[in-house]
Amino acid sequence: MAPSYENLPMEDDEFDESQVDFADIEEQFQVRLDEGLDAFVVIDGLPVVPEDSKGKLVKFVLRKLNSVGRVKDDGVHMPVGDDGKTEGYAFVEYSAPAEAVAAVKQLHGSALDKRHTMAVNKLTDIDRYGKEGRIDDEYHAPQLPPFEQKEHLRWWLGDPDSRDQMAFYRADKVGVFWNDRDDAPEQIVDRENWTESFIQWSPRGTYLTSMHAQGVQLWGGRAWSRQKRFAHPGVNLVDYSPGEQYLTTWSHRPLQVDENNPVPTLSLEDDGKNYIIWDIATGKPLRSFQTIDVPGGTDADGNPVKKKLQWPTFKWSSDDRYVARMTQGSSIAVYELPRMNLLDKTSIKIEGVMDFEWAPATPKRDGIKTYEQLFCYWTPELGSNPAKVGLMTIPSKEIVRTRNLFNVSDAKLHWQSDAAYVCVKVDRHSKSKKSLATNLEIFRVREKGVPVEVVDSIKDTVINFAWEPKGNRFVLITTGEAIQGAAVGPKTAVSFFAPEKLKGGAPGNFRHIRTIDKKNSNAIYWSPKGRFVVVAALQSQQSFELDFYDLSFEKPKDESEKGDKELSANLQLMETVEHYGVTDIEWDPTGRYVATVASAFRHRMENGYHMYDFKGTLLREEHIDGFKQLLWRPRPPTLLSKEEQAEIRKNLRNYSKAFDEQDLAKKSSANRAVVEARREMLEEWKRWREEVTQRLQEEGADLELDAAEGKAPGQAEDGHLEEIEEIVEEILEETEEVL
Repeated sequence: MAPSYENLPMEDDEFDESQVDFADIEEQFQVRLDEGLDAFVVIDGLPVVPEDSKGKLVKFVLRKLNSVGRVKDDGVHMPVGDDGKTEGYAFVEYSAPAEAVAAVKQLHGSALDKRHTMAVNKLTDIDRYGKEGRIDDEYHAPQLPPFEQKEHLRWWLGDPDSRDQMAFYRADKVGVFWNDRDDAPEQIVDRENWTESFIQWSPRGTYLTSMHAQGVQLWGGRAWSRQKRFAHPGVNLVDYSPGEQYLTTWSHRPLQVDENNPVPTLSLEDDGKNYIIWDIATGKPLRSFQTIDVPGGTDADGNPVKKKLQWPTFKWSSDDRYVARMTQGSSIAVYELPRMNLLDKTSIKIEGVMDFEWAPATPKRDGIKTYEQLFCYWTPELGSNPAKVGLMTIPSKEIVRTRNLFNVSDAKLHWQSDAAYVCVKVDRHSKSKKSLATNLEIFRVREKGVPVEVVDSIKDTVINFAWEPKGNRFVLITTGEAIQGAAVGPKTAVSFFAPEKLKGGAPGNFRHIRTIDKKNSNAIYWSPKGRFVVVAALQSQQSFELDFYDLSFEKPKDESEKGDKELSANLQLMETVEHYGVTDIEWDPTGRYVATVASAFRHRMENGYHMYDFKGTLLREEHIDGFKQLLWRPRPPTLLSKEEQAEIRKNLRNYSKAFDEQDLAKKSSANRAVVEARREMLEEWKRWREEVTQRLQEEGADLELDAAEGKAPGQAEDGHLEEIEEIVEEILEETEEVL
């Protein structure tokens, strides 16, 4: 666009440049600060060295700077002061703005050496926030806000009756209730529209999570107030780290963050991302990621099929120090927390990797005294190379054990809760690929050399497998091949396994205990304390059975068999019950109660729940329209040492006497409401009795005065006699009968 000459003077007049309007030219060629300097960063905290050593320092710093991007040639400007020494900071130009952003995120606060820590900031931020007038030159002491007492987030653990809490989500209401064996649930809080999709407890029970279109909210404390809020529009799923320090949120819709559509706590760098990893303590995002689309092959018509989302996508180590994501078929990226920097600045290349799982507890391998975390992974057969299962230790990235497998169709990884074992369920096909069979590859992690035991006595395909929590027994469910055209699916079989007893108490090889055939079961739910297990048929149209088993049943000595003494198990079916339409099973954290749910998320028939004790005795059942979720509130790990826990188990009979007396008192009374009513009546009678006694004492003083005046006791002033009637109640015999 040409400049405007409308107001220029005639040729005869003297030319005045100030009268020319250059605004359009200035606007066209003006250098915009945000566009011209967004690839620059400022590095503070550098060592102060003489000018002769400046070149060595630049080379040393470049090693750090080039780890997140490529610094331009001669892209480091390190000023030198009048004293001939560097000033302790430098200006750095990267090849692209995204690399400058990565440098700020990954290098800010990192150690340059033992005495120096780098501070990395974008140059545009320094100009934006550090211009003259934006920062007061005069120091003002920060004003500390007055102390505010916060709510105790674990108050429920101090319940005098040691009850557990459970959350109900039915219709549009969410409530939290105390569970009581003999009485209906006692309401603590109940709110309309508390969540928009579902509810979820944090792993240690500190927070109740509610889901909303704008994001996620965390609730807790005795008043059930909002503790944290995480803005993630369109959020679908959440996942906590085991120690409740971090939270992952995911939405199938990429974030849309711009200047016209700001999202609290998020920046333009989060635009287009699907995952956000949050720091729960600060409520701030640590890093965001995009969803990686994994091809799922083609259907019968040759159309591409997108593979289902694997959740959780980001998997946590047991101590919250690492989080990892797999790119199926190529690599596993392990990030260090809380900085969220890539471990050793590179992903772990594992060709063909299909799945991986972290050990759920800190491993204690034989002879290893240094810190480590383990994860197990598997790869399929690639060309002439066999399928492989591996154990890798982090942070060293050393492969400590591998196992080659052949004719593998699929594999599933199952860690035992204490990380003592990892079982790889391997589905193998025959050479003709017409039939499948399963064998179990059990890695004994805590034994020297991590030996592998193979359980190959399984003829059919395993559809479910579950370790005993804090134990070494397991249950699996197998099924035969489906018959084409059959209206009813094949029957299933439930098998129980336990290790042999060795001298010294060490577990030996795993042996088969018993198999129960002709079942419809498809789900296994162990008690969180081990020993008891519920095997059920969920979401079935033919069967709704739930079998309650005890794997440590105490038989009389004369009934014990020889095989029972050789195995660390003694199986007993305690009870078989039915719950029509059952969709979910939930054990309480103590292992005393089991809740079975018919959820409206699955169907609309007879929604509600049943409550059982661990033996399968029905305690109560409630049919509630629109009932969706029943979730027990988890408990944090115990603070008692193993020795203290062993001492309590040893003297459990002595401790249980007090609880038996409480239970007996509850059973002997009709119910709590009647007891309270009787107590109020007794208190009212006592108050009346004191009033009467006081009045009689006052009247007694008047009688003494009448006697002194020559009046007969009980004689009124008009000469009539007063008649006093006294009723005496005497208890002749009292008996107590326990029902």
